[in-house]
Amino acid sequence: MSKIKLGVLGSNGYVGYELVRLLLNHEAVEIKYLSSRTHKGKKYYELYPNLYGKIDLEFEDVNLEKCKELDLLFCATPQGFCASIINENLLKSTKIIDLSADFRIKNAKVYEQYYKIEHKAKDFLNEAVYGLCEIHRNEIKKARLIANPGCYTTCSILSLYPLVKENLIDKDFIIIDAKSGTSGAGKEAKLDSLFCEVNENIKAYGLKTHRHTPEIEQELSLALNDEVVLQFTPHLIPMQRGILSTSYVRLKEKLSEEEVRAIYEKYYKDEHFIRLLPKDILPQSKFVRGSNYVDINISLDTRTNNLLVLASLDNLIKGAAGQAIQNMNILFNLDEKTGLQGLAEI
Repeated sequence: MSKIKLGVLGSNGYVGYELVRLLLNHEAVEIKYLSSRTHKGKKYYELYPNLYGKIDLEFEDVNLEKCKELDLLFCATPQGFCASIINENLLKSTKIIDLSADFRIKNAKVYEQYYKIEHKAKDFLNEAVYGLCEIHRNEIKKARLIANPGCYTTCSILSLYPLVKENLIDKDFIIIDAKSGTSGAGKEAKLDSLFCEVNENIKAYGLKTHRHTPEIEQELSLALNDEVVLQFTPHLIPMQRGILSTSYVRLKEKLSEEEVRAIYEKYYKDEHFIRLLPKDILPQSKFVRGSNYVDINISLDTRTNNLLVLASLDNLIKGAAGQAIQNMNILFNLDEKTGLQGLAEI
């Protein structure tokens, strides 16, 4: 079987690097094109010497004609870029997995409200498939354009999806408290991400306005077939990578923890990358670091009838590059686990 010819736009960033690193160990692909305007003309290994001897490609500028020669293009680019280059001619020849938020939110006005930029490809919003593999697998198989979900959103949606789908919780009482490492802010230099600002510190940010909020609400609303409005508060913690989310929800009826666990088993027992942990073993970021796994567990407070749902993932892998490759595997009818079997290194 011929290999999938692919390219990565924005291959110099944290997510772009993780894509390249994982794809180099993927038996069914061949990387043909890597772009970065900042590092144009440099060898890839000059930026990432750990890949010396593994890849000899140079960074190139964006070349849409060259992209048309590929089977698949990953766009690990800033918000607004993919929407600015996409067109029907490109999609006729090349499938696209976009790791930005450009096609995640179906309502262009909501996108523009949260991202503060004009959406330049509104005509493709309805076609784009939201690439949360465990939920939209069948649609992904037939897609030309996949919107790879955000990291906080993947963790939050997968945490709550079985409960919302079964209409077991009060939709007006959903609180998500999430914490992320600094790589979630990207590689661009920012004051708030400097070592001296982050080290020995933890802080909330994006109160009431975080960009992933409408993405989470959109997907949970689709699951419930009713509008879901929730409270989402992210925090920045002094580590490189990883997400831990704790969701607080209220059950609509009295259920035992075992009954709730059975519902999660119903939805996730056959999902390789979702691990419903044994009772009293709670998710921790170090046990998913560098892997494509999501660890989930639940704890029912019988005093308040509130259910706590905890989940953890690596924001650069299952929250970005790993999920994109999982999407690619589905799209090209490969074993979903191909190239993604690595476990956490602790």
